[in-house]
Amino acid sequence: MSEQRERVEKTESEWRAQLSPDEYRVLREGGTERAFTGAYYNHKDNGMYECRACNNPLFSSESKFESGSGWPSFDRAVEEGRVDYLRDTSYGMIRTEILCGRCGSHLGHVFPDGPTATGERYCVNSLSLQFQKKGS
Repeated sequence: MSEQRERVEKTESEWRAQLSPDEYRVLREGGTERAFTGAYYNHKDNGMYECRACNNPLFSSESKFESGSGWPSFDRAVEEGRVDYLRDTSYGMIRTEILCGRCGSHLGHVFPDGPTATGERYCVNSLSLQFQKKGS
């Protein structure tokens, strides 16, 4: 899996044509879906969570855990370079935004309060993800 595909760059009109309005708001404008409403917050299947915009493999179901936050939570990205990090000081907070390492789409935020050995909680919008079931 270590092969990182080429960077995906599209115009905003190309992204708008590809994504639904809600997907565009989250992925390209940094929006957030309401807690407990996303397709994957309580998802239990085995497989790979990919970027909805460019199919970049991001998180394995093996790293997913129930955080109680209402969003899908993972303790690590599937591989270094799959996720980029950006300091986010919006809303009077200091957080670390996570972006797809291939297309720059907004995924969510990572927090240093995870319950596993990594100590991290990647809090991701379901609208930023698509799921590939293991074996399919």
